[in-house]
Amino acid sequence: MSKIKDFWFWLISDRKRLIVATVVVLIIIIGAWRIKAAGSSRISYQTSTVQKGTVVSTISASGKVVSTSVLPISTDASGIVAKVYVQDGDQMTKGQKIAEVTLDTAGQQQYSQALASYKTAVASYNSANANYWTQQSAEFSANQKFINDAAARNLSSTDPTYIQEWANWKAAESAFLNQQNQLAAASSSLTNATIGLQLSSPVITSPYTGTISDINLVEGMVITASTNSTTGAVSSQRIAVIKNEATPIINVTLGETDVPNVKVGQKATITFDSITDKTFTGIVATVDRIGTVTNNVTSYEVNIKLDSESDAILPNMAATANIITDTATDALFVPSASLTTQNGNTFARTLQNGKENDVEVQTGISSDTNTVITSGLSEGTIVITGTTANSVSQNSSSSPFSRSFGGGGNVRVFTGGGR
Repeated sequence: MSKIKDFWFWLISDRKRLIVATVVVLIIIIGAWRIKAAGSSRISYQTSTVQKGTVVSTISASGKVVSTSVLPISTDASGIVAKVYVQDGDQMTKGQKIAEVTLDTAGQQQYSQALASYKTAVASYNSANANYWTQQSAEFSANQKFINDAAARNLSSTDPTYIQEWANWKAAESAFLNQQNQLAAASSSLTNATIGLQLSSPVITSPYTGTISDINLVEGMVITASTNSTTGAVSSQRIAVIKNEATPIINVTLGETDVPNVKVGQKATITFDSITDKTFTGIVATVDRIGTVTNNVTSYEVNIKLDSESDAILPNMAATANIITDTATDALFVPSASLTTQNGNTFARTLQNGKENDVEVQTGISSDTNTVITSGLSEGTIVITGTTANSVSQNSSSSPFSRSFGGGGNVRVFTGGGR
């Protein structure tokens, strides 16, 4: 203790010695502060490497299932279900009986009206069909008379007989063609009346061939048909569906910047919110390039046909499609996070000898995470994907980011003093 006191009195007894000692202490303090600051300002680099492989460029779009080859079976009948003859999963043929209904008053009235319309349509069709044959016969007779008389005698086209027989033939031909149209109209009316009669009938039959499912009928239950108070039209109710073997159609919506890159025939992968851990494949079937405008936003619809069917895919299910627009194989690529753009030029942030160095590169297609490099870098070059500042000086360390990145590379962490 006495030695410290002696040293202190010795130091302050001389002004020059005191100044020198003060300067030395300040230098030590400043040096220590700078060392600490340098250590705390070191930067950790999260890195990957330039790799070679396949990069797939996709456009993502959302939509829903619009078709799964499910056809509805409906009825206009109202009353009590007397008998159900089928169950879910049964194979049906067209016209096969599904159920019988004991009609109530409204149902009987609806059926009687439909039956009357059907019989009227049958009579109209038979009449039109008879007139069709009559007009065809008249047209043929007029044609033969013209050929065997005026034409056979080589009469001049200005000859009265020639003009009369030719005009009779053309008039008969026009009447025949007109009758063809009337017969077609009568046939359409008969078809419509037949459908109306089937819908109102107390015997419900299958209008299609396929597998029946989603049956909504139970013996003893009451079914009713709703009627429009203004038009009097009866709204059919769905009582089951028929499924056929056909692949589902997915409808998605694209924006105006994406639709130019989508073409018929491109492959796509599809996922569904309700079907987890499974991805489906498909192909672009149609692209609407006219679009629709809603609230000043233009959208374009694309239909994608799946490559296979699945019982799990139901109508109106939400779907997400990734349409493959381009593919680069055996190409050099880097994580897109390692690239920056300056004045229209693209640079890759590389790490060389612990120092950051921007290298100008030329790029190709991009995926969600990676970008193809066409020139400027070679395979194995270390690129920087991110930086963090360290509070403790270190030369290198492991990082929680040391995992697979960018298609097989590892994210490594380096520390350095910046550029």
